[in-house]
Amino acid sequence: MTLPNTLPTTLHRLMLAPLAAVLGLLPHQAGAAAPVAEAPAGAAAQAEARCTALAQAMAGHWPDASTRLLSATFHSAGPAPVPPGPPGMTPPPVALPAHCALVGTMRERSGVDGQRYAIRFHLRLPVAWNGRFFFSGGGGTNGELGDAIGRLTAALPALVQGYAVLSQDSGHDNATNSDPARGGATAFGFDPQARADYGGTSLQPVTLAARAAIRQFYGSDPRKSYFVGCSKGGQEGMMLAQRYPDLFDGIVAAAPGFSLPKAAIAEAWNTQAFASVVQAAGKPVTLANLRASFSMGDLALVGQAVRTACDGLDGTTDGLVAAVGQCTSAKVLPQLRASLCKGAKAEGCLSGPQIDALVRIHDGARDSKGRQIYPGFPWDAGWADMGWRIWMLGTPDGSVPPINVAMGLPALASVFMTPPTLAGATPDALLAWAMQLDMDRAAAGIAAVAPPFTRSAWDDVGARASDLDAFRARGGKLIVPHGVSDPVFSVNDTLGWWQEVDARYRGDAKAFVRVFPVPGMGHCQGGPATDQYDAFGALVQWVEEGKRPDQLMGTAGPMSGLNGIKRPLCAAPAIARRQTAQAGAQEDPAAVQVACTQP
Repeated sequence: MTLPNTLPTTLHRLMLAPLAAVLGLLPHQAGAAAPVAEAPAGAAAQAEARCTALAQAMAGHWPDASTRLLSATFHSAGPAPVPPGPPGMTPPPVALPAHCALVGTMRERSGVDGQRYAIRFHLRLPVAWNGRFFFSGGGGTNGELGDAIGRLTAALPALVQGYAVLSQDSGHDNATNSDPARGGATAFGFDPQARADYGGTSLQPVTLAARAAIRQFYGSDPRKSYFVGCSKGGQEGMMLAQRYPDLFDGIVAAAPGFSLPKAAIAEAWNTQAFASVVQAAGKPVTLANLRASFSMGDLALVGQAVRTACDGLDGTTDGLVAAVGQCTSAKVLPQLRASLCKGAKAEGCLSGPQIDALVRIHDGARDSKGRQIYPGFPWDAGWADMGWRIWMLGTPDGSVPPINVAMGLPALASVFMTPPTLAGATPDALLAWAMQLDMDRAAAGIAAVAPPFTRSAWDDVGARASDLDAFRARGGKLIVPHGVSDPVFSVNDTLGWWQEVDARYRGDAKAFVRVFPVPGMGHCQGGPATDQYDAFGALVQWVEEGKRPDQLMGTAGPMSGLNGIKRPLCAAPAIARRQTAQAGAQEDPAAVQVACTQP
């Protein structure tokens, strides 16, 4: 994900990390899909010749006549480039096969804001092709070309498996379109077409361009086409299923930001909730005081209260609140209030304003009449995780400001509201803007139109619709994993959407859509969760073998604190429940038999 130019490089790299949950920062698991056999030397030489001639061969044959190749480079087998990411979260080394790498551009233009725009794409064509096409979704505010490798959590990268892999920048370039005077990396929001391209209109032309290049390079169209993305990439997957249903056979839309404009309002709402703790203490609302509104010890108390109230609802005490939807305020609040300070706030207890702020976040953003703008966030064990904290409050030492402030607020102001406005050039200025934000005005802004914007941000970027008739009719399959402790996009929004979809298809949406809540998992990855799972492998089996996935097997990562336990991730509305009798307080959670059961 991408942040304003004023923010530290570390934070910029952190924003790229959620994308890689589906697109790969986790170790590859045993049993993952194997790489295709490397092509013989003669085939590689022929492929290199075709690669270098591709620009000339494609001239006049692009679906969009404005398309041109900037480069066509043949790469022999060798190590993959290391993507940007926070320290300690870089993916494992991987060797890429021999392939032809294309970088192209299309629809170059001058925007109404005076900036130059284009849609850039990156396509890698392996010599040993498996006959399939893979599109890697973007993240955050996009603006990055992407590495077109197709990194996956529980399998080798798609390119290594033999897929032709595509990535794109969604119509703006952070290197050239980041105008500090207009919000840095969100400056593209001042141009109507750039906003629309970011929302989804860039998806079809780059897909068609990639298919044309594939046809020219290999002499045939792909047998199957897949899209995989998380966060903004999840929104892109939903946009493809709804508005471009004929393009892909299967889609993984993880943690889908299909309500992005409303979720951005929720980020401001949550910031105001934490600020109320600062105000109750009689202090000015600053970034330093905001991050101090909850210590790590305070959040540990919150996590313990949630686990005490809800961990056992699924029949086993293992650190996971697997009974998704059953962890209610009626169960949690008595546990939180048991930690209420008897006097002044001190370490080891929670203040009343702290508990009130958590309830406000749980209940969700509302307008002045109490009508919900965006669903609240469910009580879950991941609320005590550092990843959750960084989004909401930033790091305790201030090295990373709250992402809700640093990225969410400028995106709300510049990209999701009409007319766009500059919220502030620094995190402190953004925080001041958030404190003055009126929820009614924000909700009206995401639905508004004003010259030169003929469509609202909700029309351009929102992709929350239950009508999947065309995608269903063409046999498309959709898998939607989502962390229950996601601090950005509430899993309640995704589950509410699933219920609407299932109602539309009279209880048979499972024939083409599967939603997998992941207890404890944060935004696309991390948290006290079994967050290593192979959604893409399950999708391929569903599309090509007709094996509908009713569960995904998840493994706890090394940073989860769950000692590598395995648990089934159940397709909603099923939940993972204990199948064996309780063996006592000292039992090994790894030995507990758990299965997906209907509520």
